[in-house]
Amino acid sequence: MPLLLCALIMFIDGYDLYALPLVVPYLSAELGIPPQQFGVALSAVLLGLGLGAVLIAPMGDRIGRRPVILTATAMMGLTCLGTATGSTVTEFTLWRLATGLSLGACLPNVTALVAELAPQGKSARTLTVVSMGISGGGIVAGLVAPPLISLGGWESLFVAGGIATLILLVALAWKLPESPTFRKSAGQVQERKSIAFVQLLSPPLLFSTVLFAGLYAVNALVLYYVTSWVPTILPNAGFAMDTASRFLSLIQLGGLLIGLGLSLLLDRGWAVPAIVGTYASVVVALLLLGVVAPGLWSWGFLLLVAGGGISAAHLVIMAVAVGFFPPHLRSSAIGIAVAVARLGAIGGPMLGGLAIGAGASTSTFFALAVLPACLCIGGALLIPRAQRTAKAVTPPAVVGAGA
Repeated sequence: MPLLLCALIMFIDGYDLYALPLVVPYLSAELGIPPQQFGVALSAVLLGLGLGAVLIAPMGDRIGRRPVILTATAMMGLTCLGTATGSTVTEFTLWRLATGLSLGACLPNVTALVAELAPQGKSARTLTVVSMGISGGGIVAGLVAPPLISLGGWESLFVAGGIATLILLVALAWKLPESPTFRKSAGQVQERKSIAFVQLLSPPLLFSTVLFAGLYAVNALVLYYVTSWVPTILPNAGFAMDTASRFLSLIQLGGLLIGLGLSLLLDRGWAVPAIVGTYASVVVALLLLGVVAPGLWSWGFLLLVAGGGISAAHLVIMAVAVGFFPPHLRSSAIGIAVAVARLGAIGGPMLGGLAIGAGASTSTFFALAVLPACLCIGGALLIPRAQRTAKAVTPPAVVGAGA
């Protein structure tokens, strides 16, 4: 039950992250605002995510994961409902910033809690499977957006998400446990918290922290560059808006399927070849989108491979990198990585908006994502060094537990 609840939190997070990109084409038509002007609102949730991760999420190492997760989930529900009241780009920006703060507080603590609740020797696999809830939320958002918007306007997408989040909050308050690691070391947490960032930003963990944050940031840039604008850019290639929304769901489905396959390889020691192979497939698919003529099946498959591969890699990076750090540093390490990754995540929608504003074709738009995807391959090849460091600094009992 606790792992299922964590997966449902991830599901809600995925729904929240992709709700605004899905309604931008409708908002642009209704308000008479060029779609690229919503780039700042699309980036606001990601900025808030970074601020919440670095300023609020580390409180989970001090007061416990459970109270932070419950408070953040309540805020997620309220801000999602608040977004439904937006009528200007400024209002959407402020509401999405607030949503991002709650997501940033929640995600690192959910990730750390899952790693600590995972069965022995299956930490990476469990974390990847639970994190697939994000892809599941994106899939559902893309599928329900057309009928919900037809029935109740774009506002209904946010109202439905907000109500579902508050219902989940009741279940979390009833059944979500506290971290076993926190319970065992509650008296030492305050002392550890005061030196956590110093440890993470000093040798021997400095390399692992930089690699985790850097790889996560570049992947985030590619991920949000693509997913934030798919519902907007695909109609330029001749697809209907409803079809473009469903393509976003297809990308998330690809992330779920590819992530499931990768999860089977992680705890078997095949993380690096699996991640490198995924990024290589992404690069090929992005290039083919510039060569293959637009078609429902051909582009559907290529978007599933390209977007799905990026989405799956985002889950896998987190699952693998959690093992770079001792348990008492995980929330802080995840917080740093999520905060730094927001630079890429914020830059993705902004760069996409600039490309669209400059008149880039759909094929050119996707080709621009190739270079950062290639950089991710280079980062993935450095993972073994971080894994060797983890073995050197983590007590044998913890390593043996699959942490």
